Amino acid sequence: MIGNKFEHGLGKNPANYTPLSPLMFIRRAAEIYPEKPAIVHGAVLRNWAKTYARCRRLASALSRRGIGLGDTVAAMLPNTPEMVEAHFGVPMLGAVLNALNTRLDAEAIAFMLQHGEAKAIIVDREFSAVMKKAIAIIGSEAFVVDVDDPEYKGAGELIGSVGYEGFLAGGDPEFAWAPPADEWQAIFLNYTSGTTGNPKGVVYHHRGAYINAISNILEWDLPKHPSYLWTLPMFHCNGWCFPWTVAVRAGVNVCLRRVEAQAIFDAIRNHGVTHYCGAPIVHAMLVNAPAEMKQGIPAGVRVMVAGAAPPAAMIEGMEKMGFEITHVYGLTEVYGPATICVKHEEWDALDIGERARLNARQGVRYHLQEEAAVLNPETMQPVPQDGEIMFRGNITMKGYLKNEKATGEAFAGGWFHTGDLAVAYPDGYIKIKDRSKDIIISGGENISSIEVEDVLYRHQAVMIAAVVAKPDPKWGETPCAFIELKPGAQVSAEDITAH
Repeated sequence: MIGNKFEHGLGKNPANYTPLSPLMFIRRAAEIYPEKPAIVHGAVLRNWAKTYARCRRLASALSRRGIGLGDTVAAMLPNTPEMVEAHFGVPMLGAVLNALNTRLDAEAIAFMLQHGEAKAIIVDREFSAVMKKAIAIIGSEAFVVDVDDPEYKGAGELIGSVGYEGFLAGGDPEFAWAPPADEWQAIFLNYTSGTTGNPKGVVYHHRGAYINAISNILEWDLPKHPSYLWTLPMFHCNGWCFPWTVAVRAGVNVCLRRVEAQAIFDAIRNHGVTHYCGAPIVHAMLVNAPAEMKQGIPAGVRVMVAGAAPPAAMIEGMEKMGFEITHVYGLTEVYGPATICVKHEEWDALDIGERARLNARQGVRYHLQEEAAVLNPETMQPVPQDGEIMFRGNITMKGYLKNEKATGEAFAGGWFHTGDLAVAYPDGYIKIKDRSKDIIISGGENISSIEVEDVLYRHQAVMIAAVVAKPDPKWGETPCAFIELKPGAQVSAEDITAH
């Protein structure tokens, strides 16, 4: 026999190989835990069986409108049940979900709708004005479905041809959807911020979404049936893949239209919230909320923070509330977080300042991300400092939609280039110094905006700090800080400068 004996006659077949897809998670949840609660939103309480049936109805109804493989369905929705359902119902058709940033203006949205070639758009009434304008800008004839959430009491007209519930009523709850024939098939389209020109369309594949959803469980030791509060927008990297993570564990999606301290504390008390994710501003808001608002909050809530490093004051404040904080790092192109600052037991004996220093690092690669390293972008060799964070593995995008040049540059040398400058510590942990485009060059000296922000956060009056470059006739650029003070705090610019 010629060749490898382990390959001859031992090929792939339907019995031993199926493409990976996060769509399998909801089917299993509905089969094994049909009566377990899946979604809570105001007066709405749905189990996994009903949620799965509604997702199939959505897929069926879209199919009857001619939506199919490779078509884009845009969604302008807050964190409501309809957004959870879209994360399953749209890809059941082989279509691609484009979850739109609800904070953007009509011009930015118009670009995304046109670039992504959206054939259908699901719109919450709160955002009808900006969507109506965006659709008019491009002259789109896309099919629009209105969502009129009973929890929303504000202004906004219905701009579509059909309401969401009526649309679902025309769908089949037993719709025979099929998993993708190829796990490399596109599943979601997300757009970058576009701070320097038009945003880039980041294309996710079924394989990456499946793997990162599982990796989230490993990073957090996520138990069965968690109660997950949606403080993190689902339009942001598809909620860091948590719509599928929650389905794997047959947990509860506790939906939240607005991120407000009172609403978050109420949800934690009323729905037994065990986990939530968010940017530092969300955690700072809770830490600095009035004491009476925190009454009755149970200890043991697990929280994940991404973005700026959590300052010592935030970590201490979260600990006082009994919350356990985990620091992660990532970006759109790697499905959200892809590194985690893994804690060690010996850190518990350290003072809060030292623990904050260790926890402020972006950490080490996710379980199922093959490699994360700090490399010299010219030589592609590891460097201890002033290198660029790069990723390689399964939790990385397919590429940028209709942009081969940007895709090639991002994947140069067989690694994904993040553009974030960092230091690699002797223990293998990574710490960001700054995004390369955010470094402030003052009189020839490089100043890290992140390092300046970290110092500002250490002032007892500061709740939020952001540092950017300001043009200067002498130095070229100088740091300019924008600061939000804690409630009731007073401080002068001179006090901050002295600090």
